[in-house]
Amino acid sequence: MVIMILSFSVIVIVTSSAIGRYSGEEKKEMLHTTAEASRAYINSMMSDSEDIESLTQSRREDIRKTLDWVALNTDDITVILTDRDGKLLLRAGCEDNVVAEDKPIPIDVLNTLSAGEAYTNFGSSEEMLENMKAVYALPVSDSSGDPCGSVFVCSESIMLVELWEVILRVVMGSVLWVLLAALIAVYFISERVISPLREISSAAKKFAAGKFDVRVPVRGSDEVAELALAFNNMAESLDNYDNMRNTFMSNVSHDLRSPMTSISGFIDGILDGVIPPEQHKYYLQIVASEIKRLSRLVSSLLDLSRIQAGERKFTKTEFDVCEMAREILISFEQKINAKELDVEFDAQEDRMNVSADRDAIYQVLYNLCDNGVKFAHHGGKFRIAIKRIKSKKILVEVFNEGQGISPADINYVFERFYKSDKSRGLNKNGAGLGLFISKTIMDAHDEKIWLESEFGKNCCFRFTLDAE
Repeated sequence: MVIMILSFSVIVIVTSSAIGRYSGEEKKEMLHTTAEASRAYINSMMSDSEDIESLTQSRREDIRKTLDWVALNTDDITVILTDRDGKLLLRAGCEDNVVAEDKPIPIDVLNTLSAGEAYTNFGSSEEMLENMKAVYALPVSDSSGDPCGSVFVCSESIMLVELWEVILRVVMGSVLWVLLAALIAVYFISERVISPLREISSAAKKFAAGKFDVRVPVRGSDEVAELALAFNNMAESLDNYDNMRNTFMSNVSHDLRSPMTSISGFIDGILDGVIPPEQHKYYLQIVASEIKRLSRLVSSLLDLSRIQAGERKFTKTEFDVCEMAREILISFEQKINAKELDVEFDAQEDRMNVSADRDAIYQVLYNLCDNGVKFAHHGGKFRIAIKRIKSKKILVEVFNEGQGISPADINYVFERFYKSDKSRGLNKNGAGLGLFISKTIMDAHDEKIWLESEFGKNCCFRFTLDAE
């Protein structure tokens, strides 16, 4: 609003200056026209036998009325008729202008007029015309053509005051109305902008207090609406992250407590003699399995910690991804046979070399195959496919027939701590970190990993690698 007020002030100042210059020029032209008309009239009245003083005395009223009429162009012009020596003979026009009749006309002014030249002064005058800001004078000639007097047309203002005041009043009025309308418009526009910002600020304070379920309304499609939408998206992410963190803590607590309880119970049973010696081997195998389960969980947590801290570095080397896939597939032979899966290995070529960190890609592919076997239906299809796409890219697919991923979970499967099987009925060993770590590894390689799933039927994970 300060900028608007300053802008309008500049407009008023510039406009006033322009009007002043224009009215000043018009005032000069008006004084010149009035002086010429007055002199022409006086010259026409002069006869051979009369001088200007006797003419004025004999026909004073006629001359006054005529000069009053000539001066009607504006209400602040005064016409003064003097003799050759500067003596005031007659005054017409505006009576409000102050003329010092007891003071003479300056000698230099009289000399100029006696020489037959016009006299002009805009700014300040002296002696008789000391109160006049604008003066234009012409010599009056007798019948022989010699100067016998002067006509002074003067005004206390160097501008057309009435014109200047009217135009300035119109401009000021227009500016004030526009400024008022602008104030009202700015108020409502500002309120429209600030109101959602207040809501966002209030929601942010609630977030700081740990309330992640707060959302702000999105109105319109402008920048503020985009900010509100981005804020809600951030809030949704924070809320999901908080929920996943709580789920993760619950899962990790369960995954740590369950095997530790089993290990403690079986070992105590062996030490106390509750478990007979002939069953020690069986229960020790269970203890060994639970210890491996704890080891996998701790490894995942340590791996996640290293990735988040930026300590894990990836070194690209050339290796055969087909051979790696065969090795991983063989390692799952026991689990595959237990589920009687229909396995397919579809490689476009026997050897397909890629450039990547071998250990990291092994971890990604192993994790995807582990999930594929784990969640496949008994007797369902399990497939690994490797083929070339586009230029210098290789696509790896891990497909299984099973429950698949629900549409509500697809957008979150690569989030940390996320587990779609919240009941823990199928995935008892995972902590919801495998796919997040896989996504992080692929991002570090500037490659893509994504999921396509038909809920209740199948699921297919895909990722790309640079071909060599």
